[in-house]
Amino acid sequence: MGAEINQQVRRRRVFYIPGYDPIHPRRYRELYRKEGAAQAEISGYTIALAPKRGGGPYGWHVNATQDGAAVETDVEVLVWSDIVRDSMGASILATYGQLARTAWTYIASGALFRLMQLRKGPVIAALYPIAALLVQALIGLGLGWGVATLALWALPEVPGGAAVALALGAAGLTLTLRWFRRHDGKFYAYYLMHDYAFSAGWGGANPPALETRMAEFRAAIAESLTEDWDEVLIVGHSSGAHLAVSILADLIRGAPPASSWQKYSNRTAEHGPALGFLSLGQVVPMVSFLPRATRLRADLAFLSARPELTWVDVTAPGDGCAFALCDPVKVSGVAPPDQRGPLVLSAAFTQTLSPERWAELRWRFFRLHFQYLCAFDRPGDYDYFRITAGPQTLAARYAGRPPSKSRIERAANRYTTCA
Repeated sequence: MGAEINQQVRRRRVFYIPGYDPIHPRRYRELYRKEGAAQAEISGYTIALAPKRGGGPYGWHVNATQDGAAVETDVEVLVWSDIVRDSMGASILATYGQLARTAWTYIASGALFRLMQLRKGPVIAALYPIAALLVQALIGLGLGWGVATLALWALPEVPGGAAVALALGAAGLTLTLRWFRRHDGKFYAYYLMHDYAFSAGWGGANPPALETRMAEFRAAIAESLTEDWDEVLIVGHSSGAHLAVSILADLIRGAPPASSWQKYSNRTAEHGPALGFLSLGQVVPMVSFLPRATRLRADLAFLSARPELTWVDVTAPGDGCAFALCDPVKVSGVAPPDQRGPLVLSAAFTQTLSPERWAELRWRFFRLHFQYLCAFDRPGDYDYFRITAGPQTLAARYAGRPPSKSRIERAANRYTTCA
């Protein structure tokens, strides 16, 4: 099926599914334009962006010449930033309520301790917003107490002085917390807290609004499989990776629109587009280890055994926000006997980035989490712009490629029931 169909690409359709991101998808177009040009200069090929062709909410067109072959690619961003923004509208007090519920969900379920057995980096990233918000609250309380104490000292004989001091102390606390929230672009405490709370609030299940949007994504992908493309490639980054798993699993099962998938399945090998799935910087265990993630676990088990697509999972130990080199199916405890994928590969930041570039980025944790979408000044066999705009299908590019030797495959999940 998809993995064995056309290996040479002249026309490709890419569906990019971002992670938990409230920012307009134009950021991904600009990132692709800037980093694609940088990678083309380094690697000796040409790549240029043009306005999007056809329908869909947001995207762009790519013209590239690589290895002597001209390739046209249409990229579409599957947008759910509006859902993310809605989930981030909680007040300061409500965010601290999310902190308590999210911490309890991961601790009481045992998920936190089992996740630490895999990779400590993403667990530390998950604990960071909790610690940061608590520190902000302590600073606010300290400043509020200082203001109240000063007011009591200045107004010892004033009637109602204690009430005034208390009000001034509360104002100091409130203003401090508001200042931290207003400057969260530097601290990322509220952003990350909302991110983890989004999944924990449903115990690993998807909220209805997101399920509706995923069905729309599935319909767009299904329709593209009936069109004249050489490859249809789905790219899921960060939280977008586990959304892509469920979308593709439903698609192959024949969930509506089943007719589109059936039409694709019945096409001859020389006419059907290859189907590829590239997961980048995945955080699947943060969700699949939760009690109610039965749908995701079932989708992981199902998709990993399907011959219709090629699934390549790319992470890097240098990315402290991802579960680097963790086979998302095996560590979730749902690997079927006939598992075919994913092919787990390392982007090997310490090798594919020069020492100077690595030193520049090493402590910029959130920037490193997006490095998969960026240029490498010492590229290896992972090149985002060759994969998404080059003349080879995902299957052909990694045919015969062994998985990374340092991958983690031990099942660590307490919850393995599937929907």
